[in-house]
Amino acid sequence: LVGMILTLKAMGLQRCVFLGPPKLQNYLKAIRLFPGPLKRMDLAVQLHTEPEYKDETMTVQQIPLTGKPPAAESALPQSPGAATQGGSSPQGGSSPQAGPGSPGAAQQSLEEDKEKGSPEKAGEQQSCGSQQPELVMAFLCKIHPKKGKFLAAKAQELGLPVGTPAILPIITAVKNGESITFEGRELSPEELCTPADPGPVFLVLECPHQGFLDAICENETFRRYQEGLPEHQVALVIHMTPEPVLRDSEVFVQLWCSCLCSDRFGPGTQHLVLNENCSAVHNPRSYKIQTQLNLIHPEIFPLLTTYKSQEEEAVCGVPLVRAECLLKYHFRPQQEWQRDAVTVCDQEAFVSEALELPDFQSRLKECRESLPALPGGVDSYPEIVFLGTGSAIPMKIRNVSATLVNTSPGRSLLLDCGEGTFGQLCRHYGQGVDAVLRRLAAVFVSHMHTDHHSGLLNVLLERRRAFAALGQAFSPLFLVAPEQIMPWLQEYHNHCEEILGDIKLIASQSLVKGCENIKPKAKWLVSSLLESYDLAEFQTCEVQHCKNAFACSMVHKSGWKVVYSGDTMPCKALVQMGKDASLLIHEATLEDGMEKEAIEKTHSTTSQAIQSGLKMNAEFIMLNHFSQRYAKIPLFSEDFSDKVGIAFDHMRVSWG
Repeated sequence: LVGMILTLKAMGLQRCVFLGPPKLQNYLKAIRLFPGPLKRMDLAVQLHTEPEYKDETMTVQQIPLTGKPPAAESALPQSPGAATQGGSSPQGGSSPQAGPGSPGAAQQSLEEDKEKGSPEKAGEQQSCGSQQPELVMAFLCKIHPKKGKFLAAKAQELGLPVGTPAILPIITAVKNGESITFEGRELSPEELCTPADPGPVFLVLECPHQGFLDAICENETFRRYQEGLPEHQVALVIHMTPEPVLRDSEVFVQLWCSCLCSDRFGPGTQHLVLNENCSAVHNPRSYKIQTQLNLIHPEIFPLLTTYKSQEEEAVCGVPLVRAECLLKYHFRPQQEWQRDAVTVCDQEAFVSEALELPDFQSRLKECRESLPALPGGVDSYPEIVFLGTGSAIPMKIRNVSATLVNTSPGRSLLLDCGEGTFGQLCRHYGQGVDAVLRRLAAVFVSHMHTDHHSGLLNVLLERRRAFAALGQAFSPLFLVAPEQIMPWLQEYHNHCEEILGDIKLIASQSLVKGCENIKPKAKWLVSSLLESYDLAEFQTCEVQHCKNAFACSMVHKSGWKVVYSGDTMPCKALVQMGKDASLLIHEATLEDGMEKEAIEKTHSTTSQAIQSGLKMNAEFIMLNHFSQRYAKIPLFSEDFSDKVGIAFDHMRVSWG
């Protein structure tokens, strides 16, 4: 949703109204805490208690559905922090206080570090998330009626004055369903017009778990559309329901057999399922460039894959259509599915297109011969996987900031977590994504601009799901971030969904060299972070970008050192912290010659980034975070050398 709002803002939209449950207001309040354009856009929520939404195409009625608590065996994984609601610790002890390593420790330690004027208190924070009953909105959408078409040829046969001004009131009358009298004859609308279209109806329905079955099956509005009246024919039902819920036997009997079966809605009703089992490709351009780069170096540019839930597909009492990207359903002039725009990936065609370029094959051979061979079948660590190498907004070839660092076979961490990071993990690892999430134990967020952290919530929720899917005990991850991230997480936790039990927060400010006011509990968390990754040091420094923007450096006990700049102008503190780095990952948002704009936007040019690496004596410099104006690669400068590389999405590098 954040990405959509930013896109609308970039298109010039000044105001946007959202239809949804009351908690949506709290979500919008939470994201307004972010710096940048979200603060300058008018965002409003139209609740279900207000009049229905209406535009020139259709009317949308919000239908509130209140759920009961789900049965334990059918519920989706909940935040581990929910255990503290009853006064017991998340680790199963009887004490209500979280220990330093417990899921609630991030929240608790930060509260202790805040000044006395903090707006939230420890006793209030965990209690807000479960106060209200669960509420989701269904949307009943009715396309406006369409009047019948006037049959001019038939009217002419009947002697009506077709082609003259006298025909206009006749057309108006019969299209409005009125009979007319012409030369003593009464003519009905059916004789002069095609039948009127009462307007197709479609329903958007979410059933998160079993607790919503009664609300759906007993809803009076739904029942009106199951009585077989022509004006209440439902053409399409869109189900946003998790696959395990669809497969549940009680759901099958109560929901599909009794409530949504063809006998109720009618044999012509189509059912579309939109959930985690929908694995269609949404961006063939990304697959295309990765396939072609794979020709250059298969290890550095592995082929992308697709992810599909391990759950078996539900077998229901009605035919289901699985959602695909750009699949269309036409309501007029006839109701039908249309797949002409559905995206497909033809790897053979991508390869053929590259091979047909002039001199490509000879140049490819030269390139391969000049590149050092990587040992096949041997994993080297650390391994860096670039998931997002563009700035500001996602584009076809480059997603926004996210870099996965695999420090060992069993441990990974993320450097920033922009919008779509989980999707990038799915495309890179396919069915192995749950194992990656399981070994992900830390996320570093450099600063509070949305292109660096708006994918965090989804990663947290999917990571929780992955632990449950693998049948493993949950462990919260370390979140190293500016302490200013906490109001957003707190607001979301209090009013939307409990997530604070998924993190152990380490404020970036406390990892700056020479910091003296770090609390004992924070020291314990830092020690745990170092131990978890076998690190000798994890350090941050404040950089020259927005307020509270940080870079980080990690030094492994085996000797390697990785430095990540986040977003910054050339910065002395970064050079000092990164001295003798094995690898510097540095932003290079703009090309050389745009130094003035770089200063205005507090970013670096390519040469400035390279010079920072040379000053710190980095062994290798990887440039990333390119402006999306550079569709494929940035413009080169004279400072490029064999010590400098350009990052691509899904590029994988390692050494050791």
